[in-house]
Amino acid sequence: MTITSKETPKPPLAEPIADTKEIKRIDRKIDTVLFDFDGTVMDTTDVIVDSWQHTFNTFEGQDRPVEEIVKTFGEPLLYTMKRVLPHVDPEEAIETYRSFHRDNFGQRISVFDGMAELLAELKRRNYKTGLVTSRLSGTTWEGLHKYNLADFFDVVVSCDDTDKHKPDPTPVNITLERLGSKAENTIMLGDTMFDILCARNAGVLSVLVGWAIALSQEEITGVNGPDYVIEKAEDLLLLL
Repeated sequence: MTITSKETPKPPLAEPIADTKEIKRIDRKIDTVLFDFDGTVMDTTDVIVDSWQHTFNTFEGQDRPVEEIVKTFGEPLLYTMKRVLPHVDPEEAIETYRSFHRDNFGQRISVFDGMAELLAELKRRNYKTGLVTSRLSGTTWEGLHKYNLADFFDVVVSCDDTDKHKPDPTPVNITLERLGSKAENTIMLGDTMFDILCARNAGVLSVLVGWAIALSQEEITGVNGPDYVIEKAEDLLLLL
């Protein structure tokens, strides 16, 4: 079934979120906020891990360590598949992964705490918003509509929109162009180094979400680490 925006009513705005604690604010005017999807807006860890284990079992007859799978988070699927299963036809492996993923996606995802309220507040404050993901558009929209989040994003750019993916800046550049926004007035939230480097390569400030599981402490504090880190979704408002 094709999902359209008419199937889901526009979600009601939550009560305004107040700025309640001290935090160092961004020292430039921000009018645009970009988000990654997997691991940032939506908790898709279980379905991604299970899809990979299904693929590994299909072609190798056994699971692989979850830690190995987590390290691939944020990377386009084709790139990962060629690297981790070099002995398998990548198109066959991708279809094995995606068929399991499609069948289980809707039942295995959830929105991270506070994210729906944050998105509502950003729209209330008239920020421009964009979603930048390496995921296919089909499941991206499925997740957004399932949780009534679609209307909170002015632009959605998926891997269907470009053949260049994070950390290349192209997905962010496409989003900024469609929004009519400038990089210097934009921040991007993400949970992997692919997100952080994509933002940096596009000249956009990067914000790492505190629930990220794919980065080490060395990466977070290293030379290529994020510009900011937030522990809770609502903490973003304290930066703006």
